[in-house]
Amino acid sequence: MKIVPLIGFLILFISCKKSDSGGVTTPPASVDTTVVIQPAVDPPLANSIGFFIDDWQPKNFVAPTYKDTTGLSQASYTITVDRSSVITKVPRAISGNNANLWMSQIITEPKLMSYLTNLHPNIIRFPGGSISDVFFWNAERNKPPADVPAELTNADGSKASMPYWYGKNAESWTFSVDNYYQMLQQTGNQGMITVNYGYARYSTASDPVAAAAHLAADWVRYDNGRTKYWEIGNENFGDWEAGYRIDRSRNKDGQPEYLSGDLYGQHFKVFADSMKKAAQEIGKTIYLGAVLYDIPPQSWQTNTVKTWNAGLLPKAGNTPGYYIVHDYYTPYNQQTNANDILATAPTETKRLMDFVKQSVQAAGVLEKPVALTEWNIFAVGLKQQVSHINGMHGVMVVGEALKNKFGMTSRWDLANGWANGEDHGMFNLGDEPDGVEKWNPRPAFHHLYFFQKFLGDRLISSGMTTNPGIETYASTFTSGEVGVTLVNKTTSVHTIEIKINNFRAGSYFYWYTLAGGADNGEFSRKVFVNGKGPSGAAGGPPDYATISAYRAPTKNGIKITLPARSVVNIAVEKK
Repeated sequence: MKIVPLIGFLILFISCKKSDSGGVTTPPASVDTTVVIQPAVDPPLANSIGFFIDDWQPKNFVAPTYKDTTGLSQASYTITVDRSSVITKVPRAISGNNANLWMSQIITEPKLMSYLTNLHPNIIRFPGGSISDVFFWNAERNKPPADVPAELTNADGSKASMPYWYGKNAESWTFSVDNYYQMLQQTGNQGMITVNYGYARYSTASDPVAAAAHLAADWVRYDNGRTKYWEIGNENFGDWEAGYRIDRSRNKDGQPEYLSGDLYGQHFKVFADSMKKAAQEIGKTIYLGAVLYDIPPQSWQTNTVKTWNAGLLPKAGNTPGYYIVHDYYTPYNQQTNANDILATAPTETKRLMDFVKQSVQAAGVLEKPVALTEWNIFAVGLKQQVSHINGMHGVMVVGEALKNKFGMTSRWDLANGWANGEDHGMFNLGDEPDGVEKWNPRPAFHHLYFFQKFLGDRLISSGMTTNPGIETYASTFTSGEVGVTLVNKTTSVHTIEIKINNFRAGSYFYWYTLAGGADNGEFSRKVFVNGKGPSGAAGGPPDYATISAYRAPTKNGIKITLPARSVVNIAVEKK
C-alpha cells in the first residue's frame, strides 16, 4: 500500500527544544523554519527487485578524516538532486562479485581476505561460470559419480576427456566448497551458488534429471541455510556449455541431442521440486534462479539461443524465484576505445532490463526479481579490462543497475589470469608483470570501494539540464546525509555545482576524486585517490582505507572540479 502524505509536504523545524514549562521554545533566529521540505516517501517495491530487498539495512554515514579546502567560487554546470524523490531502497546485493575454482584456497591469503572484508560486496557467487556445469560439489578429486561419462560432447561433435571439477579437492591451486564457506564467514559476506545443471543432460543414469536434481538438493541440505540464492545452471543456452550437446547413445531418458529452452524449463521444475523439498526439510527458505538469454534473436545464432526465452518461460511458468542474465557490455574480442566502453553502461543496462521485461510479458508469466550475476567488458588489445576506465565503467554499471531496479549484480570476477591484460580479475592472481605483487587490487576495486562508501541506503533522483557527458548517482543515508557520485566520461575538466532540493545542508561536504595515471594511453593501469597512487606499476594507493577526504564549507554552495575521465564521490552533511 502506498502511503500518501496528507498535505504532500512537511514543515521541518530544526533545533527546537522543550521549555521548562513543557512547551516548545522559539527556534534560534539563525535557523529558517519557513523552508518547505517535501518528505521522502519510499515508492512501491519493484518486482524486479523483490526479495533481494528483504535484508535491506539502514546505513549511517561515517565522516572520514579530512583535509580542509576553500572550495570553488564558480561552476560551469549544475546538477540538481531531489532528496524527496526516492527511486528505490538500495539492495545489499547490488554490488556482488564472483569467486572461481582456480583462484586457490584463499582463506590462507590474509591480504585478499582483508580486501574482501573492506570492500564487502555482500554477495560472492560460486563456483564460477561454466565450471558450474561440470562441478561435483561433494566429490573427491577424480572421483565423479558413477553415472558420469569419461567424455563429454563438444558443440562440434568432438570429445572432451574428464573435464570435471571437484568440491572436496584440497589441493592448494583450487578452491574447495568448505573453504568457500570459510571465506564467506571470515569476510562477512554471503553466497550465491550455481548448481550443476549440465549433469541432467550428460548423466548416463536411467533418470539423469532426477540424479542431477538430487545432487543439487543434497547441496541445499549440506548448506543448511547459509545460502539463500541458488542458480540452476550457467549460460546453458550456449554451445560452449557442458550439456548443450550430448551423446544420445548414452542417454537413457530420450533427451534430444541439443538443449532447448523448452527442455531446460521442464527440467527446472524438477530441480525446484527437489531443492525446495530439501530446504523445507531443514526449515530454510531458498530462492531459485532460471537462466535467461540477454538479447533478442539474431540470424547468426544457434536455434537454441533464438528460441531460448520463448521456450523456457512458458514451460517453467512461475516456478522460478528470479531471472538470471549476464552482460559483458562491449563487443566480443574487439579493441573497443574508452569512449565506447563508457557509453555502454547507461544504455546497455537499461536495454537489458527492458528486454527481460519484454520476454516475461510475451510469455505471460509473472515479473520476478532480476539478477545480473556476471558482468564486465570484453574489450581487448589495450589492457582495457585492468584499467582505470574499467573501474569507472564498473561504478556506472552498479549505479545504472540501481536506476533500472535490478535486485542484484555480481561482477566477474575476483581473480582470473593476466593474459597480457585481458584479465577480468579485480585482483592480481600473481601472474601480472612489472613486479606487481600477488593480490594487488586493480583500479576497479578502488572505484567500487569508494562508491559503496558514499552510497546511502536509498537512491534518489539527480540530473542535469545541460549535460556535457557526466553521469550522476545520488542517495540518502538514514542518518540524514546525501551522497552524490559523479562520473566524468569526457576528456575535459568540468566544474560542477550540486543543488539539493528538499534538504537542509549542514556546514560541510566531503569528497574523494579518483583519476587515472599517465601510463598506457587512455587505459591507465593506475588509479589515484585524492592524488595518492600506487607504489608500483599498477593498482591504487596501498593506504586507500585511511586516505583523508577533501572537505569544504557549504555556505558558498557545493561546487567541485571533475578532472577528465574521473569519478568523484561526495557526501553532504545534514543540518
